[in-house]
Amino acid sequence: MPRKNPLDVDLLQQDDLNILEGIREGSIKLDPTMADQSPETETSTRNLTSSVTHFREAPVTFLRDIGKHIVGLSYRSYENYVGKEICYHGFTEDMKKKVLSNLLLQNRITSLAEKYVNEIAPWCYLDQDTREHRKTQIIHWLQGIAAKQTDNMICKFEHKHILRIAYYIVMQILGRTYNQGVHVNAEEIVKLKTIASEAAKKNQSLIFLPCHRSHIDYVCIQAICFQVGISLPTVVAGDNLNFAVIGSALNQLGAMWIRRSFGDDQLYSALIQAYIDTLLSNGYNFECFIEGGRSRLGKLLPPKFGILKFIFDSILSGRTDDCWIVPVSTQYDKVIETESYVNELLGSDKKKENLQDFFSAREVLSLRMGRVDVRFYDSWSLKSFIQFQMERYTPANGDLLTMEKVSQNDELRIRILRSLGYEVLSNINAASVVMPTALIGTVLLTLRGRGVGHSELISRVEWLCLRIRERGGRVADFGKLTTRQVVDRALDVLGNLVGRSGENGILLETTFFAADRFQLSYYRNMVIHLFVSDAIIAVAMYTKIKQGGGPVMQRVPIKYLFEKARWLSKLLAGEFVYSQQPGGTRANFWESIQLLRDQGVISLSQDGFVELSLEERKRGREFFDFYCFLLWPFCDGYWLASVVLFALTPMASSNSTKQQIDDTETLWVEIKEFLNVAQLLGKTFFAQGDLSYFEAVNKEMLRSAFQEFEAEGIIVIRRSKSGRLPDVMSLAPDWLPKRYDDTEPSNRSRGFSRASRIKPEGRLWDYVERISIFRREGKNRRDSSSVSVRVLALADDAGKKLKKSKVQTMEQAMRPQGDALVTVSRPRKNPQLSKI
Repeated sequence: MPRKNPLDVDLLQQDDLNILEGIREGSIKLDPTMADQSPETETSTRNLTSSVTHFREAPVTFLRDIGKHIVGLSYRSYENYVGKEICYHGFTEDMKKKVLSNLLLQNRITSLAEKYVNEIAPWCYLDQDTREHRKTQIIHWLQGIAAKQTDNMICKFEHKHILRIAYYIVMQILGRTYNQGVHVNAEEIVKLKTIASEAAKKNQSLIFLPCHRSHIDYVCIQAICFQVGISLPTVVAGDNLNFAVIGSALNQLGAMWIRRSFGDDQLYSALIQAYIDTLLSNGYNFECFIEGGRSRLGKLLPPKFGILKFIFDSILSGRTDDCWIVPVSTQYDKVIETESYVNELLGSDKKKENLQDFFSAREVLSLRMGRVDVRFYDSWSLKSFIQFQMERYTPANGDLLTMEKVSQNDELRIRILRSLGYEVLSNINAASVVMPTALIGTVLLTLRGRGVGHSELISRVEWLCLRIRERGGRVADFGKLTTRQVVDRALDVLGNLVGRSGENGILLETTFFAADRFQLSYYRNMVIHLFVSDAIIAVAMYTKIKQGGGPVMQRVPIKYLFEKARWLSKLLAGEFVYSQQPGGTRANFWESIQLLRDQGVISLSQDGFVELSLEERKRGREFFDFYCFLLWPFCDGYWLASVVLFALTPMASSNSTKQQIDDTETLWVEIKEFLNVAQLLGKTFFAQGDLSYFEAVNKEMLRSAFQEFEAEGIIVIRRSKSGRLPDVMSLAPDWLPKRYDDTEPSNRSRGFSRASRIKPEGRLWDYVERISIFRREGKNRRDSSSVSVRVLALADDAGKKLKKSKVQTMEQAMRPQGDALVTVSRPRKNPQLSKI
């Protein structure tokens, strides 16, 4: 599915200096069609809860509405919906028979039985007849297990009146909780119903792939499908939500229960595949969350390929002819679970999820949580996507790839599957609208000062709206409301997350500031995907600008800027979904250069340098700082993750007066424990001024950083496939830091900092320094010598809190230790840090 390049130039052929010169002279321009062509009007959105009434406000109307739902008037009857028929007596038994008779499932059961018999035959001396009898017994036993698991898993659309009652209750809850309504785009709904009609004629399914921010997500999508008349999808849900009463009700409303981890359970995997094949081949709609779990950071998470792989294989194998992908974006003024998200990110144990606690949360009872916007990206054929990818990966002089060839090539299958996942994420970002609370959160967290006056806040929100539209994004439509009214309503929704001072007249004007920066960062992250490429350019420029001197000293060579931007893009690739376009990183780089120049942030010189424009310097670097503030928390987080690796520095031998470290010995620690120590170290850094952003301490960012470090071969992770052993990690041998021995003076600066026995040198220290140059300069981080002493001393202290176990060699780590299925990641040879 090709995407047009936003610059009218062949980026893969042109020289960088030629492109820079073309942008500077104005001969190369942005394609105007890439900007927001159709800003939403006051009539383009519809509030689905506008007709919801409450007993205290209008008792007669309230009772009349209940009667309409009971009788089933108009759309409430749910009779003339588009798509496969559901909700009839016997639906569950029909579905169960189709799943259990699935050929793939039956073949898997037979193969598992044969494998078991072949394994025990040499030990039990079974003759042929006995073997066949034993095989038959095992097949019947496995079929019984499959039947029980199927009954527990599949959704049970049986009673239409249950749907009607549930829809009424859900709309009442949504109408009261989100007092400004649940909004959809009318044109998108028309397109969706048109595709649903075409798919129904061909007996094909709609695959809803929404982002996952809250438990409200699947409630909203089911309610929308009910109201607009589309066959309800079967929704993938974790079995942690399958508890008494609520679990049974959700199962009858479309939830299919799956385990959080399949491990190496081949029967269960085959059963999931059989159920998905049955749904798709018979045209039933389906829904799963592309990110897997809920995003606790506000931005999109990298795609999870578990359920997506089952859908992909169903089409690739030909068991299903085709299906339609429907990327869905759900945006909230305020997410109910953000407070619990913060607690989890800061190290608290995750509380077992249940809707009972969810709907009894105090935030729900406040009834002032703003609005929800649900947006549907244009649907597209999964089969057509696969065919396009096959054409893309076909060798220049080779035969055209076929579905069969791709299914037999594991490497190619994974590449196309990954392309599918990131294409969906890109579509979700494109469909998203920015909510007013996200605008305010972004403004407050990108201020250089403590706070902002009311009038300036409104001006900054208007400026941010312009930048969003300039980037092709959309801002939620609020009809005829003025910016002031929208901002005031959003401030009301955010409540105590935003502090206020001066309301009693002690200041000249009311001033607003970020009272809870951690929670506000969730809303800022809803915007960051639009500006991430621009922010990377700004932070890369900052590496020169922070060195000080006059404007001439702060000029940045274009080659230097590109290399720094490319390396930073690679480092943060697990955090963001970059724009998918021909030319990749280079295209994104030049697009951002053009936009920043058009905004007057930078200027381009004839000799190939980029610098802050005179206009930007006159306004105090406000626009430039805005972009830097967006990305600096992530730079801090990855710096922290790299520094804490020094805690894995091997200790000196206790049997010798001189340090002796055997290079064949590797210290391993549990990842869960290491994350806790990393957070403890980060909190200490923040308290002492070595970390600017407290949000950098969150677990999700640290996990993402460790995944990047594993890919680069810096750390090695030992994983248990069955889950019976905890995952453990270690530094790769060639990244191990060195310690001073007793004959060498310790690393002590001339200041007050405590001595460190770890040497600030080697590959790991160079890597830390490479990340450090992108960080925001602070008064505690100007003296590199004292920083290295203080930081390494604290990292060494953190290492003493770790419970380490020794594994002599990498090969020994791969041996079973009460777990027959163990894998150890291997460092990548010659990692290409610049490759994206």
